[in-house]
Amino acid sequence: QGQLVESGGGLVQAGGSLRLSCTISISMYSLNSMAWYRQAPGKTRELVAETISGGSANYADSVKGRFTISSDNAKNMLYLYMYSLKPEDTAVYYCYAEQKMSTGTNACWGQGSQVTVAS
Repeated sequence: QGQLVESGGGLVQAGGSLRLSCTISISMYSLNSMAWYRQAPGKTRELVAETISGGSANYADSVKGRFTISSDNAKNMLYLYMYSLKPEDTAVYYCYAEQKMSTGTNACWGQGSQVTVAS
């Protein structure tokens, strides 16, 4: 398992913007994919955004048009740009990376970063 560390979370007003960052201590070229998940209190963890082959990305319907996932492979960084934040975006956000292994794949998770959106 690789080490992933999130940063950039905090308190923001509704309608505001925030950028989450994830430092991934694994060569991104050894990764099948990278993603951001989130989990609100009392709810299951859900996929927010993920990178896919070809440089495209998938987004949850709830964040389409408001969130953007991007990466900087040279710096081993993954970002989540969040705009027009809503109170329902409040959750712990987790960085995720799927690592290529000889035995298959390995799921690597960050420790989570709290994002709280206030009205």
